[in-house]
Amino acid sequence: MTLASPKGSPKMTALPRSLSSIAASVVLLATFLIFASLLLVSFPFGSAVRGYFYGVDRKTALLDSTFVQSSVKDGNYIRKNSSSGSNLELPAMSLNTSVVDKASVRSSTDKDSLPIEFNKELPSSPKDSVGSRINEMPKKPVELPDSSSRVTEKVETSSFASSNASTSNSADSGCDLYQGNWFYDPQGPSYTNNSCPIITQMQNCQGNGRPDKEYENWRWKPSKCDLPRFDAKKFLELMRGKTLAFIDIYPAWVEVPKNRGNRKMHRYYFNSSSVMIVRVWSSWLVSQTTEKFDFAPEGVTKLNLDVPDDGFMEFIPQFDVIVLSSGHWFAKQSVYILNNEIVGGQLWWPDRSRPMKVNNVDAFGMSTETILSALVTHPNFTGLTIVRSFSPDHYEGGAWNTGGSCTGKVKPLGTGEIVENGFTNIMHKQQVTGFERSSEKATNKSKLRLMDITEVFGYRHDGHPGPYRSPDPNKITKRGPDGKPPPQDCLHWCMPGPVDTWNEFVLEIIRREYEGHRDFSS
Repeated sequence: MTLASPKGSPKMTALPRSLSSIAASVVLLATFLIFASLLLVSFPFGSAVRGYFYGVDRKTALLDSTFVQSSVKDGNYIRKNSSSGSNLELPAMSLNTSVVDKASVRSSTDKDSLPIEFNKELPSSPKDSVGSRINEMPKKPVELPDSSSRVTEKVETSSFASSNASTSNSADSGCDLYQGNWFYDPQGPSYTNNSCPIITQMQNCQGNGRPDKEYENWRWKPSKCDLPRFDAKKFLELMRGKTLAFIDIYPAWVEVPKNRGNRKMHRYYFNSSSVMIVRVWSSWLVSQTTEKFDFAPEGVTKLNLDVPDDGFMEFIPQFDVIVLSSGHWFAKQSVYILNNEIVGGQLWWPDRSRPMKVNNVDAFGMSTETILSALVTHPNFTGLTIVRSFSPDHYEGGAWNTGGSCTGKVKPLGTGEIVENGFTNIMHKQQVTGFERSSEKATNKSKLRLMDITEVFGYRHDGHPGPYRSPDPNKITKRGPDGKPPPQDCLHWCMPGPVDTWNEFVLEIIRREYEGHRDFSS
């Protein structure tokens, strides 16, 4: 085939070239390609994720139920948190920008933030639900790659009830992630309390003056396999073009900026891989209202134990992976409604003439079954649901309000040293029962996995803030002359700390579902 010459130009002729000139051209081209390759490696335009918060060069993307953090060197890191909850704002910059706007990762809440003090009653959720404030879940704002280039989930066609639900969280049943031990890792965490701008003050143990630091260095090791460190790049590759939603009780007592907004839904978007991470507040995972009902007055939270929270159910088809967690809010004051009838309550039961039919423990089990049943029978949901089990507390010598303490705990408990916690055990049992019952009702192609962290974290009595839950320089951190412990938080977790292991569990569960039983580094 010959190339036509442009009209009016002399006819192109092939000129003979010496062997030396051809060799010189090849060398020149090779040199250019090598130079260009080095540039691409040094300044990638792909999906590399690096942490550059506050000038710290550390790779980090922390995806636990407490918060989500990441920075994208070659893409845009976007967070939108507004009263409408529906608009995903894209910055006016190209996809290959190398600068992360630190303002975009500032934490914000609404006026209903929870108090820091444990000895105060937690406020009820706002009247308005997510659904009433959000017009529409934003669609992916950029064109996604062809399906041939995306990682897709393997769909099983066997019985849904038997194959779609798993308490081992493994599609390949290769290794039980939750039997093992904690080991000391001198490498330490992948971020610090100074390099992460969105740690809540309550969990910033080092910033609040905690003197010891080795609790940050312990990592979980399953008995028969490895649990790799969290790999942000690996996560974005697995989730390319997908949406992950955390539906939980995330902290609402974070520092409040001047332009505080609605904290009902947060979104984090990664342009380089078209990954969306959504965080939705849902205290009980079931429908709730503060309106008057029967003999329960207005203002008291009423929970419809047999109705899922409609504040997020409309968005379920747009989620590829859902991480659910709940439980501790069932210690709050609330009224329980079942089949349109008041059947019980927590810290509320004015009608002494009749016994309660449902207590807070039973209500937790019912709520678990309700929300999971709604997901595994949803006609338009085909994704993966990960249920994080009940997180244990470590109050010793009393409860949070009766002198319980975890002061002075600086390392994990050894094998066989776990102190049984009756309330934790029964709440865990109710949750597992709800999980199993809902799995038997499955009718769609979604998958259900239990991330059973309860026993794993039973060893970590050292990982709580304890008295270091505020930066107050005058706070009490030691027992008084009468032996009374200082005010404690033995429920939430320090960050960095044991809770970062949740990220590793979530990533490994996703990897197993999307890749099957293959080596993590493959």
